[in-house]
Amino acid sequence: MKPTSWLLLFGLSVATAVARAAGVPGPVVSAAWLHDHLAEVTVVDVRDEPETFTVAPTYETDPKTGARALTKVGGHIPGARLVEFGKIRVDREINGKMIKAMLPDRGYFENLMRAAGVSGSKPIVITMPGETLDQVDMATRLYWSLKYYGTDELAILDGGNAAWLAAGYEVSTDPPAAGGGDWSATAERKSLLAESADVSAAQKSKKVQLVDARPLPQYLGLSKKPVVLAAGHIPGAKNLPTDVVTRAAGPAQHFLSAADYRGVLNALGIKPSASTITYCNTGHLASGAWFVMSEILGNPHVKLYDGSMTEWTTEKQPVVAAIE
Repeated sequence: MKPTSWLLLFGLSVATAVARAAGVPGPVVSAAWLHDHLAEVTVVDVRDEPETFTVAPTYETDPKTGARALTKVGGHIPGARLVEFGKIRVDREINGKMIKAMLPDRGYFENLMRAAGVSGSKPIVITMPGETLDQVDMATRLYWSLKYYGTDELAILDGGNAAWLAAGYEVSTDPPAAGGGDWSATAERKSLLAESADVSAAQKSKKVQLVDARPLPQYLGLSKKPVVLAAGHIPGAKNLPTDVVTRAAGPAQHFLSAADYRGVLNALGIKPSASTITYCNTGHLASGAWFVMSEILGNPHVKLYDGSMTEWTTEKQPVVAAIE
């Protein structure tokens, strides 16, 4: 091989390696992967109690063995940017009705990310405290929002900060850095979003499956959230209960494997590859079901119903329950 040819191939190999290193390996990354690539990504920490960002984790020591066990997740991954979950959704007027916790418009969301210091030049890894499914779904909701507005180099830290601490990595309690972000919304991917008319058409035609991502009692109509005006579920919807979406390992809630998710969905009568609309009460838990089916299982035909049962019942659309 000529020297120039060898140099060309070497250069291409180096460029390919750099390109791979600069990205994320998939929609879910481990604590070990993030630790090794921390300088190459922007870590975005989403939580609903921003004051815990600067509170140190707590541990208890076994008096017999001297072993230290994590009792409460605290602090944040060094360099992480803080985004308050309550700010990534807003009240919006839809067809003359005020609906809570909706996707903000493009300008608002872009300004929010920039104010948090989110960079548009690096891949984004989203983390959260990671102790509950509710927290995991804060990360999936932010992931969906970022992808809706054009970001592709995205991942979620499996197990969140709880998994980071369980792996023995250090956290910071420094105050959050503000400003300096240059993230831009480069698209508006309406193919990821379902509106009420889409849900109504799916419910009537049965050509698109509806997945209810709420706890089983809410699906059955045994209980409901105050923002939902009628108990039960959209006719024809299948339930993906919250307690089968993640698996606990120590203090952290972890995603399942793709194979395990396929098994769970099939057991629940949900087709992993079918056109799907996910919903819950306000589009929070539904983002977790969307993430499983769209990102982990790679189904390109999954939408999230942003208004979910709040909008559906405000419009007095049909609802069925196991009991009257």
